[in-house]
Amino acid sequence: MKNKNMYLLLLPVMFSFFVMGFVDLTGIATNYIKADFALSDTVANLLPSMVFFWFLLFSIPTGVLMNKIGRRKTVLLSLGVTSIALFIPLLDYNFPLMLISFSLLGIGNTFMQVSLNPLLSNIVSGDKLASSLTFGQFVKAIASFLAPIIAAWAALRFGDWKLLFTLFLVIAILAFISLAFTPIQDSEEKVKSSSFRACFALLKDKIVFLLFLGIMCHVGIDVGINLTAPKILIERTGIGLEDAGYITSIYFLFRTIGCFSGAFILARWSARYFFILSTTLMVIAFGGLFFLHNLTSIYVCIALIGFGNSNVFPILFSKALLHVPDRKNEVSGLMITGLFGGTIFPFFMGIASDAIASQTGALFVVIIGVAYLMYLSLRK
Repeated sequence: MKNKNMYLLLLPVMFSFFVMGFVDLTGIATNYIKADFALSDTVANLLPSMVFFWFLLFSIPTGVLMNKIGRRKTVLLSLGVTSIALFIPLLDYNFPLMLISFSLLGIGNTFMQVSLNPLLSNIVSGDKLASSLTFGQFVKAIASFLAPIIAAWAALRFGDWKLLFTLFLVIAILAFISLAFTPIQDSEEKVKSSSFRACFALLKDKIVFLLFLGIMCHVGIDVGINLTAPKILIERTGIGLEDAGYITSIYFLFRTIGCFSGAFILARWSARYFFILSTTLMVIAFGGLFFLHNLTSIYVCIALIGFGNSNVFPILFSKALLHVPDRKNEVSGLMITGLFGGTIFPFFMGIASDAIASQTGALFVVIIGVAYLMYLSLRK
């Protein structure tokens, strides 16, 4: 009976993880917006940068808010903001409004990333936290996988890729309703009020600092590939955006497979060795992307990156939570601030690709993050 009740509590939480995946629509959406408004890579990359910029400003304040109103109410707030973000493109379609929509999507996702992971720890026991977080990432990855497919289908079938926003808006509202009527108790542990000083003071801990940088690189790789993979195909094979966009789904398909398998692997085997395997796959794949021009070989490289990057976040996040177990809210706020890497990487990728008129410039930026994760995985 206890397990049955736990599963009933997990359902709306996992539904919220699905909505968390909506942030990954920014990659394929940016490619469509770039084409619609004839933007350069540097200007177009402002869109994903606007999404992830807010993780720097709002992650720690969200930790403060979460201490005051609770984790569940903070997730509900995030679902509300996300719904507004998805509604804006339905009002009108222009570049300034898309910047506003993407900004709100980033703010809502910041609230969700900070509060949803600790909320899951209220339901699942500590020894299964890494695998449960991984399963949550698996659910999130399903939404990420579906976004490019839905956008391409809507563009080909109805001539309007933005129908993606309509469908995701309905799902976000349903997620809000399901969580609103689910009585999840917040943790009764005593927590001191968070602050910027208290959260960033955790960076004095060397392990926390290294994990924080790891989160930045993981998200930089994730957003970078999401954004650049279709451009690589267009540049090297000459295919159209609707067809090239499917490569983003390949990335998220293998991220989904990686998250699903990782949920079981991490429950049984060492997270460190699985981390080493994951980073090794990414190093091999990025090596291939620098030299390969064949359609199939590029698909294989993107698939390997998707699988390799799928479990990095839950491994690093759970390690941070378990390293400082009495400061979960502060650690969560700090680690989610690391998602700011999703702003830094696209910014420099756009500059690099425009500078040499090739997406190879963007790959040179992303490989820096891969190299750091390899170092982190090998560090004892």
